Amino acid sequence: MPNIPIDVLDFLDQPYQLTQGQLDYYDRNRFIKLKEVLSPAVVSFYANVISKKVAELNQETTSIDQRNTYGKAFLQLFNLWREDESIKALIFSKRLAKIASDLMQTRGARLYHDQALYKEPQGGFTPWHADQFYWPLETDKTVTAWMPLQATGFNMGPLEFSAGSHIIVEGRELAISDESEKFIEQKLRVTDFEHVVEEFELGEISFHSGWVFHRAGPNNTDQMRKVMTIIYMDQDMKLKEPENENQIHDWNTWCPGAKIGEQIQSPINPLLYTNN
Repeated sequence: MPNIPIDVLDFLDQPYQLTQGQLDYYDRNRFIKLKEVLSPAVVSFYANVISKKVAELNQETTSIDQRNTYGKAFLQLFNLWREDESIKALIFSKRLAKIASDLMQTRGARLYHDQALYKEPQGGFTPWHADQFYWPLETDKTVTAWMPLQATGFNMGPLEFSAGSHIIVEGRELAISDESEKFIEQKLRVTDFEHVVEEFELGEISFHSGWVFHRAGPNNTDQMRKVMTIIYMDQDMKLKEPENENQIHDWNTWCPGAKIGEQIQSPINPLLYTNN
């Protein structure tokens, strides 16, 4: 068994009850920020464990000023649940997976994949984008938990959301890039969608759907902005015909062996919560 403090394990198993108002807010805006989803003890434990694993696995050697916009935005490491049993306990937490299932309005939540997104000191902005551009998934029943592993002020680059922008089709075909930042910024400027960016208190987590547009500012501090994310999908999600090279890559990498038109049930897409 991994060496996880009992209070951390107990907390991760406790349900977090969403109110009807919170469910309605998410359904309307396709994002929500929730307080006290993680306890200070959980955040402290995982800030240490995940940071050590990121340092161990990170292979980025290019100086930050020599990277492109995507490379300056963050260090990105995937599926840490397969690398560390302590991290697996967080990724497999029923507390978090139930929130995801409730927000998606599905009978359960399955793992797509996890990723650490560490924005280095003086790391650049993350351009406007919609995550589901990368995913060969048949429906929009997806949600990402964005978990800062420290209190995150404006100067560290918290997420900014364009509330309700999941209904916009233009810009969905763009990867994270300078092009996506310019095109989507212009598109959102002529709409009535409210832009929401707030500081994150310790233990706060945001959840956002795959098609809502979002971005993050630069990290203008001398500290690493440490964030862990979990991408959930409907437990009954099916694989669709890929529409771009990124979706082909994701099919082979995150849904190995899945067949187009059939439910995704690969060994690395475990069911994390079901209400049946």
